[in-house]
Amino acid sequence: MTASDAIAAGPQAWTDDPLFVTEVEACLCLRHCPGLGPRTWKRILGRYPSATAALADARSLRSQGLCDDAVAGALLRGDSKAPARREMETAAARGIIPLPFFHPAYPARLREIPDPPILLYVLGDPTLLGRPAVALVGARQCSRYGFETAWRIAADLSAAGVTVVSGLAFGIDRQAHLGGLAGPGSSVAVLGTGLDLVYPDANLDVWRELAARGALVSEFAPGTPPQAQNFPIRNRVIAGLALGVMVVEAAARSGSLITARLALDQGREVFALPGPVSLPTFAGCHSLLASGATLVQSAEDILTNLARELAAALAAPVPTVPLQAPGARPIPTARPASGQTACLPPPSARPRAVPEKLEGLEAAVAALLSDEGKLHIDAVARHLGAASAAVSRALVCLELKGLVRKWPGMYYSREVEEPGASCRKSL
Repeated sequence: MTASDAIAAGPQAWTDDPLFVTEVEACLCLRHCPGLGPRTWKRILGRYPSATAALADARSLRSQGLCDDAVAGALLRGDSKAPARREMETAAARGIIPLPFFHPAYPARLREIPDPPILLYVLGDPTLLGRPAVALVGARQCSRYGFETAWRIAADLSAAGVTVVSGLAFGIDRQAHLGGLAGPGSSVAVLGTGLDLVYPDANLDVWRELAARGALVSEFAPGTPPQAQNFPIRNRVIAGLALGVMVVEAAARSGSLITARLALDQGREVFALPGPVSLPTFAGCHSLLASGATLVQSAEDILTNLARELAAALAAPVPTVPLQAPGARPIPTARPASGQTACLPPPSARPRAVPEKLEGLEAAVAALLSDEGKLHIDAVARHLGAASAAVSRALVCLELKGLVRKWPGMYYSREVEEPGASCRKSL
């Protein structure tokens, strides 16, 4: 069994792969070594193909200028082996999957930050960590306006195939996760505790949903309690997993502003929601906007600003699987949303030609919409026998290329060539 197979098979299987176990242990030995931090182990791993190889060559680390004598001596003596093995045994006993730095499922965006975790623990779906993602963070004690807006933007991002990342705190974080779980993009929670602890305990219901339909990740060992110093450390991972960070609601002194600053340090986009000037919980958002953050009122604002990054991320191939089992809910038929009038193209309009460079699922979706007209996303997935997440990503790519029009209620049609049309390209 390969390490990738072990990850895919489930939490109990990874201990059956000796090479994978050895690599996990090597990562933990480096992490437990006194005097060794994220920036140093990233420098060390930049010279080796695996943590196992780096540990085996500990004698030469000092001569290469990768660490000092004390660190090299501790690694040679094996000082950190005992705590590394205890942590690994605890993770295995509690059904938690370790994801070492060089594993293919370790998110590439996170690997590129200046101080990445050497290992992540995962519950749920590890593949979500590599999908295009946007982080939504904000106040625990939030206004109804922020509360409702967080869910709406998260749900719309997820509907577009974008994974929503947040920190499982109460308030804005909770709403972000619930909105993300409502669509095919799903949601990832980054914890400041061990994955076997739920903090705050009022979020147990969301924790369970994320473990079943999303993902929970942490760099902290199982059993790590909620300590104040862990949460700023956790925030760099929230930013590192995402293409951009949106601060939905935050006071002038807020952990969300730490996440925004870390996002800027990592070269990520920062977005902020404007709020009533009378509410102190929006003072942080207004400060970010004054400093150059992008003003956001809807998910469409984020998708537009990240169009280039999303196009590159969504270009990665996605495996297709049957969407629905027998007895699944019926596919809705196309109709305008309540109180809205559909803006239909005139009879003379024709769909834009499908570029020859389109391939795979994008080409199939474009061709289907040319033949069928306006379809709900579920109908597209059913016609093509593809997973809703894969279809959502293909639709976003086609929309970014100007080939698909999104209608209210998650309906889609081909974009048309119509001179002088009065309706918007996307509603």
